[in-house]
Amino acid sequence: MNRLEEALAALDNDVLAGAKALLGLNLVKGEMRARIVEVEAYRTPDDPACHAHRGVTPRNEVMFGPAGRAYVYFNYGVHWMLNVTAHSQGDAAAVLIRAAQPVNGLDEMRGARSRAKSDRDLLSGPGKLAAAYGITGVLNGINLFSVSSFLRLEEGPPVESVLVGPRI
Repeated sequence: MNRLEEALAALDNDVLAGAKALLGLNLVKGEMRARIVEVEAYRTPDDPACHAHRGVTPRNEVMFGPAGRAYVYFNYGVHWMLNVTAHSQGDAAAVLIRAAQPVNGLDEMRGARSRAKSDRDLLSGPGKLAAAYGITGVLNGINLFSVSSFLRLEEGPPVESVLVGPRI
């Protein structure tokens, strides 16, 4: 089993294990590639911050589908956010992609994020990452584990250590 298959299996089974498995994978769109370095997990029924905590809505219905899909939403009317769905059909959970390290396609990322102070700042937050990649609600529901997806996950170098802390 390769790292992508392991990550999808982890996401399907447990959002916390899935969040760790996403670390080090590459987020790819066209020539752009970035290594995922920070994530945040959400699940029902014990997490009131989870968008699915109160049940299915038109906004969150993709969270109740299969693991590995993009859950994209507009936050505070300002930023698009990219999440990866987790758990089995009907059991909502997702992992927010909080930050990534640019690997390839920096010129395109810089063009989309012209206000970034440095390359280190290009993808240093979930809204910045979505802006650099041109991620909008149009991508909601796509399969991030399909090699034919416009936006997808690909294998990256293994992660040496993982820091875990409370969500802020």
